[in-house]
Amino acid sequence: MAQDNLVIAGKTFSSRLFLGTGKYKDNETMRAALEASGTQVVTVAVRRVELDRTKASMLDFIDTDKYFLLPNTAGCYTAEDAVRTARLGREAGMSSWVKLEVIGDEKTLFPDNDALLEATKILVKEGFTVLPYTNDDLVNAKKLRDAGAAAVMPLGAPIGSGMGIQNPNNIMLIKEFMDVPVIVDAGVGTASDACRAMELGVDGILMNTGVAGAKDAVMMASAMRKAVESGREASLAGRIPMKRYATASSPIEGLIR
Repeated sequence: MAQDNLVIAGKTFSSRLFLGTGKYKDNETMRAALEASGTQVVTVAVRRVELDRTKASMLDFIDTDKYFLLPNTAGCYTAEDAVRTARLGREAGMSSWVKLEVIGDEKTLFPDNDALLEATKILVKEGFTVLPYTNDDLVNAKKLRDAGAAAVMPLGAPIGSGMGIQNPNNIMLIKEFMDVPVIVDAGVGTASDACRAMELGVDGILMNTGVAGAKDAVMMASAMRKAVESGREASLAGRIPMKRYATASSPIEGLIR
């Protein structure tokens, strides 16, 4: 497991847990949760942070020598707005990587597939490393991959819902047919959700509310770290087949009578 690294666009990460920075009760709690999670990738909403580094900002609490910043386009509802936001993050010196979000519905926060694909094509041409947040739809994941996405990030459930993986078969299908990393994004509410997602064979998980909204965010961050590692090991180990009936742990054959 020590050599079981995640590689995206040629960049290597030893942790498969990506962590968001929103919704914490304060920046000190956020910083402690990042540390407890063991994450190496921290996602930040470009439109929700102070980009002028001469002013106080949440970015002051993120050690960029330790964590890789992944700007995201949260709050964007059109391809044009998402592209503009990604450019702003790069110009502010955050990163040329982007977790691309283009929301199509205000209540469910489901992605707009057409606008997401359009924005992906534009940003890839401009040299961005694009990680699009998408529905758990194999066909759309393939289109994003073909457009140059460095990874695909299908939702497990609606953002912030904490419902866990709602369509495990869809996630497994996406993983089966992708030749780029698959990162589950959204819907993880507790450690068992994270473990289950990793057991499906995905390459990593991005979460925010499941940690930041917990009663003890730092403890939950630690729990999520262990769950992701455990689920990954179980996936690699290969579970036993499910059966409707019992199979004796000590077979009758060979017993001394």
